[in-house]
Amino acid sequence: MFVSRRRWILKTCGTTTPLRCVRAVLGLARDVAGHARVHNVFYSRREFARPAAQLQPHDNFDSEVKLLDSFFGDGRAYIMGPEKDCWYLYTLLPLEGTVDALEKEHSDASEGGLMEPDQTIEILMSDLDPAVMDIFTRQYSADAAAATRGCYMTIHITPERSCSYVSFESNVPVSSYDEVIARVLQAFRPAKFVLTVFATPDSPGASAARELKKFPALGAYCPLESQHCRFSGYELQYALYAKFPS
Repeated sequence: MFVSRRRWILKTCGTTTPLRCVRAVLGLARDVAGHARVHNVFYSRREFARPAAQLQPHDNFDSEVKLLDSFFGDGRAYIMGPEKDCWYLYTLLPLEGTVDALEKEHSDASEGGLMEPDQTIEILMSDLDPAVMDIFTRQYSADAAAATRGCYMTIHITPERSCSYVSFESNVPVSSYDEVIARVLQAFRPAKFVLTVFATPDSPGASAARELKKFPALGAYCPLESQHCRFSGYELQYALYAKFPS
C-alpha cells in the first residue's frame, strides 16, 4: 500500500479481495484527511491465472465494474489484448465523454491545482525463467518500495513454477522507459509480458508513451499486440510482447 498527499494505491495478488475495502478507505479519506471528492479511479488487472479461485466480486470483471459503479457512479470499463493475456481497466468517465471535454477537464484540474503531471509504467510478466524464480521463496520475497516525493517503485514476485508471475510498477517521472524496461526484463527473463504506460500530456512520461505507440521490438522480445486509449486527461498505451522463437 502506498499513501501520498493526493493518492492511495493498493496492490494485491492471489485470492485477495481489494475492492471490498473501498467503502472503508473512502470513509477514512473523508473523516481523517478531509478528502470528500475522488478525482479519478484506476482499477486494473490482468486475466487471472486461476479465475475459478477468485472470490466475489473478483470472480468476473462485470461484478467488479458493478461494485465500482456503486461507489463512483458511471465509470468506463476497458478490456485490452487477446483473451488469455487480456488486461482489464476501470476508470471514471470524463465530462460528457468527448475529446473536448477531456481536454477541458484536464485543463480545469491543472489550473485548480487538483492535477499534477502524472505517469505510471507497469510490466506484468509471466512464464518466467525457472533459474531466476528459484532465487525467490514465499519466506523471503517481499515488495520493494521507494516512496520519495510521492514516487514509488514496487515489485511483486510469485515464484511457483506452475504459475510464475512478476509485476513491476513505478510512477517515477522519466522521459524514457527504455533502460527501466531492459533492466526488468534482463533480471526476470519472462517468456511474455504485458506493458502498460499511463501519462498525462504534461508529464515526462508522455514522450515515453508516444515512443511505445510505435510498437518497437524490445531486445529479445517481439511485439504481438498494441492498443492505445485516451481518457480523463490521460493517455494509455497497452502492448503484449513475447520472446522471439529460439
